[in-house]
Amino acid sequence: MEDEDEDDGRNAVGVGTRVDALFRRHAGWLQRTLRHRFGAAADEAEDLVQEAYLRIARYAEAGRDHHPRALLLAIARNLLRDTRRSAAHRHRWTPAWRAVEPGELLPVEPDQAEQLLLKQVILGMPPAYRDVFILSRFTPMSYADIARHYGLSIKTVEWRMRKALEHCAAQLRY
Repeated sequence: MEDEDEDDGRNAVGVGTRVDALFRRHAGWLQRTLRHRFGAAADEAEDLVQEAYLRIARYAEAGRDHHPRALLLAIARNLLRDTRRSAAHRHRWTPAWRAVEPGELLPVEPDQAEQLLLKQVILGMPPAYRDVFILSRFTPMSYADIARHYGLSIKTVEWRMRKALEHCAAQLRY
């Protein structure tokens, strides 16, 4: 039983040494490849390289690191794809009022009391203004879409939206 424990300790050290050697040998190449071939930013490539080496340790433990460059590139490419897919998904579901331009500061999430106040302000609007406001701000509908939906002119939708915004401004002045 003691021999197995000692073996596991040596095995872990051996894997760590192999992964460390792989890192020293291939990290620069992998980072350059991610930047030039896949357009990753410098800091993104650095993070991906580190994550790839964390994952390759699993393969090194099993002794399956015969083609380390190919394996590292496949792992890093998959990580990059997953990172970009996740970022695209987050961006796709960001409400329009939260979208910011590059370099702008991100808006602060309203706390629970602010959310309740905003909900009360919106529910306190006359129904005609509220319906236009909600469709304009919380759905991807344009003024033309809203006008078609309610059988109104675009000018009427614009006027109702202006009135809704005036209502919000008046209610939010403390």
